[in-house]
Parts: sequence; structure tokens; C-alpha cells
Amino acid sequence: MRNMVAVAVLTGIVVTAGAVFTASKSDDEFLQRAKDREAIEQLMWRYARALDGADADTYASLYTTDGQFSAGANATKGREALKKMITPPPAGRPPMYHMTANHQLTFVDKDHARIDAYYITMVAAAGRETPSRVAGVGRSIDELERVNGQWLIKSRNVAPMN
Repeated sequence: MRNMVAVAVLTGIVVTAGAVFTASKSDDEFLQRAKDREAIEQLMWRYARALDGADADTYASLYTTDGQFSAGANATKGREALKKMITPPPAGRPPMYHMTANHQLTFVDKDHARIDAYYITMVAAAGRETPSRVAGVGRSIDELERVNGQWLIKSRNVAPMN
């Protein structure tokens, strides 16, 4: 009888230890996923600010070295080409603001993620005679990749065919 009690107690300890280890692992994974979401949100905020501010160097640095921006079949690939795509606005042009809405972030695996979203591009008002206006709306797909611990844009498509 004593042996049976000892086996039951030992079994309980092993099962409980396994449950604690599993919960701990899940908590670690949950915490890492939350950190990844925060890093991706910061990446996309820096992207919009670099684009709105015509900061070509920062804009290109947010992509992987072979990253690309696409508008349907038209693609600009690589950081140098992406830098050339961002030019300062003409003098006197009101600022533009690029926004995303209804985004959905999906993790493909631990180092790859995808954002499906709608985008809205606004041109600010230029006085009473020229109110703000919508310059563009559409759907976008962003493929993200973690490179050396940092989330970057692998591809951004603002006119996906699917």
C-alpha cells in the first residue's frame, strides 16, 4: 500500500511539474509574440513617418536588403532603388499622410509575418480654398521578416491582385 501511495505522489509531482513547465513555455512564447507585435507596430509607424517626411534613407532601411515595394505588377526592388523612389515634395505642396486601417497581423512562423490592411493617403489642406483631400485608398499586403533580430519589410504591395 505504501508503494502505491508513493507512486501516486510521485506521479502527481511529475504531472504537476510538466504542467508548470508547459505553462512557462507558453508564457514565454506569448511574451515573445507580444514583443514581436510591438516591434512590428513600431516598424510600420517609422515607415509611415519616413514616407510622409520624404526621408529616403530611413524609408529604405526599413526594408530587407532585397525588399520591394509593389503597386500591382510594378515593383521597385532593393534599398538603393527604394531610396530613389522617395523624393522631397515640391515646394509649397501640402504634406501627405499615409495611414492604414483594419489591419490584421498574422505570424507565418517565428521570423515571418504578414499584414493585410486597407490604406488611406490624405493630402493636407492648403488654406481655406484648398481643403484636405483623399489622394488614394486601397488594400495592401506587407510581408515582414525578422533579420538579425529586427523586423523589416520584405515586400509591400499596395495593389495586390488577390
